[in-house]
Amino acid sequence: QVQLVESGGGSVQTGGSLRLSCAASGQISSSDCMAWFRQAPGKERERVAHIGDEGRSYYGDFVKGRFTISKDNDNNSLYLQMNSLKPEDAAMYYCAASPYTGHSFCFTEGAYHYWGQGTQVTISS
Repeated sequence: QVQLVESGGGSVQTGGSLRLSCAASGQISSSDCMAWFRQAPGKERERVAHIGDEGRSYYGDFVKGRFTISKDNDNNSLYLQMNSLKPEDAAMYYCAASPYTGHSFCFTEGAYHYWGQGTQVTISS
């Protein structure tokens, strides 16, 4: 079993930055897919970014160039550095982990079996 705990959310002004963290515990390997998802009220959940084996990463077009996903395998932690935040970035952000290895799995939302409780990001103009 894997437990995920997010932190780092909060309220920032448009153009500001936040760094989200996700502490993972349990049986997770350095090559398993991990991702950040987000969901705003009334909208579907969307994958923000993921990172898989060999550190290969993917970003949604809506965050490319502004967000950076990274992973600290020694500390079983996942991060999301968010810069140049926009009002449309406001959402609950979730950390997710997959028990599968292989970058192709990282693209499949159903492959993520473990989810955190989420951390809220609010953007003020």
